[in-house]
Parts: sequence; C-alpha cells; structure tokens
Amino acid sequence: MNAKPGRLGVGIIGAGHVGPILGAALAGAGHAIVGISAISQASRDRAEAILPLVPILPVPEVVERSELVIIAVPDAQLESLVQGLAATNTWQPGQLVLHTSARYGTAVLAPAQAAGAIPLAIHPAMAFTGTSLDLARLADSYFAVTAPGPVLPIGQALVVEMGGEPLIVAEADRTSYAEAIQIATAFSSSIVEQATRLLDGIGLEHPGAILGPLLRSAMENALGRTSPERLDLAGFDQIEQRQHPFDDDREVE
Repeated sequence: MNAKPGRLGVGIIGAGHVGPILGAALAGAGHAIVGISAISQASRDRAEAILPLVPILPVPEVVERSELVIIAVPDAQLESLVQGLAATNTWQPGQLVLHTSARYGTAVLAPAQAAGAIPLAIHPAMAFTGTSLDLARLADSYFAVTAPGPVLPIGQALVVEMGGEPLIVAEADRTSYAEAIQIATAFSSSIVEQATRLLDGIGLEHPGAILGPLLRSAMENALGRTSPERLDLAGFDQIEQRQHPFDDDREVE
C-alpha cells in the first residue's frame, strides 16, 4: 500500500456531519475519495452535496476499494461495525483504518488490526454543521491523534493535510479528553439556548446576533486566562446551530 500523502484512495463510512467534510478536506489535499456509505435520505443528500462525484456504496464495498477507511459513525455503532467487518474478513492487510470518535482510542479497532490493518484514532475538536462552512473552520481546529508509535506520523500528516493542528493524546487519556470536549460543548450550547430564550421572551429580535459578540469576547477572555496566546474566536458564530461533538449524527447513517 502506498501511504504517501496525496496518493491514498479514501473511503468513508458514514455520511453524517463529519465524514463528508473530512473527505472533502482530504480530496482538496490530493487524495482520491473512492466511495462513501449513506443510508438515510438526509445522509445521501449530504454526501451528494459535499462529495458530488463520489459513489454511494455499501459499507463492505467502500472498505474493499480503500487504502484509507474513515469511520465516522456514532459511538454506539463503532465497535459492532468494526467487529462485523472483521467477521466477514473485509479488512485488508496494510489498510489504514481511522475512526473519528473522541471517546475511543485505537483499542476499539483491534479486530481490524488483527486482520493486518493499521489503526488510527483522529478526532477533530470542533462542532460540525455538516455543510461547507466546516471546511474553513478545520483550519482553526485541533485534532486529537492516537496511534501506535510507528504510524503516528501518518496520523499527524493526515491532520495537517486537512488543515488542522495535530494533538497527540495517549490511549489511556482518551476518556478524559472526551469528557473535556463534552463538557465544553454541552455547557456552551445550554447557555446559548437559555440566553436566547430569555431575549426572545422579552420580544428582542435576532437574539443570536445580540449574543454573538458577547459570547465571543467572553469565551476569548476565559480561554485567554488559561493560555498566554490570544485566541481568535472569529469562527464562534451561528450560535443557534445544533452541535455534535462526539457522534457524526444521531441517526444511523
């Protein structure tokens, strides 16, 4: 298998909010997207909109065509999916298998690794909308990378090609990492929704636009106290959008 960046045939399992975006980012870096799986009409529409020339295929065929397989499915589906493909001898020796869950490291990919695949756990620390807006936001995002030492540079290189900043997270630390992501996202979402309802209740129009500058400055001040660098939160907008930090989508894609 040729693992040189820009030379991989990439297949995507899951057409929720994350998978098609990462596929588009890798396509922009020169990789060939060879197929994507999508079940629901919403996921098929998303795949066709973001990756219009990519065939929608059954999961086994996506895997069979790919040198790099991106698994972007809800956490609850990840383990059984990997095990099921191992049971049908679908994984290929030398194949890169990457999942996007925050919670899991590479241990969940053990059945694929036993078949000779190379495991990578890469989670982009951002809230996805499932639209082309996400592509620009990747450039401001960190990606948690967990992988066996010899292939860690491959994971880091893929992140750089997608425009992100790789952040090495040990296998044993993935649970704490996931908890931090969940707390930050759930807190910001609940605060925004509560404040928006209050402003809407007193008859103020466009509460999101009113709160946007306040939230950006407040968040920047809070984060600035934890880091010597000034943080640019220009992308912290569209605050009424639904966010999915862990699962690519809540429906089965």
